[in-house]
Amino acid sequence: MDLDNEDQDVEDTNEELEALKEEALLLVDKVIKGATDTVRDLKKKEEAAAAKYKIPNIQWMECRDFTVGKGLLQIEEYMRTWELHESWLHWINYLSEEELEYSTRYHYRVRWSIPTCRKPIPRATACVFFILEISKVRPDTLPIEVYFVVETNKLIHRPVESRFKEKWLKDVIESKTCLMEMINF
Repeated sequence: MDLDNEDQDVEDTNEELEALKEEALLLVDKVIKGATDTVRDLKKKEEAAAAKYKIPNIQWMECRDFTVGKGLLQIEEYMRTWELHESWLHWINYLSEEELEYSTRYHYRVRWSIPTCRKPIPRATACVFFILEISKVRPDTLPIEVYFVVETNKLIHRPVESRFKEKWLKDVIESKTCLMEMINF
């Protein structure tokens, strides 16, 4: 009789183990599905955020097509991608040409200001300096290289790597205005 009881206990234990294994497999499947869904949702959110904060750019002309006038037009086109309030006005000046050993650089200055009805002539302006670089050694079918620097800053920006911020212009104008208020003429 003891053998029958032992066999029954072993059978019960085996059934309990099988039931436990089945529950464990269901739990593992549920956890894996939950983790997969979470990763999928995070990827969707990340892609949406990347699309929202995409750095705007334009198709820059090829080196062989460059002229000073076309460079000015391309800068205008690029600046239209910036998210600025409509009250900002600007004008562009071609400054100079710089011959280097392996390239030629063309310098432009864009002055920004916010004229108002009360003060149509702004007290201060903020400049953004553009450099359009034409390589002498790379194939002339490649696009021109473009860099820009905001006045009073040393950081050199590239259109594909930097998102322009209106705050940069405001900071320059604010610092100039503060300086003028401190000086008695």
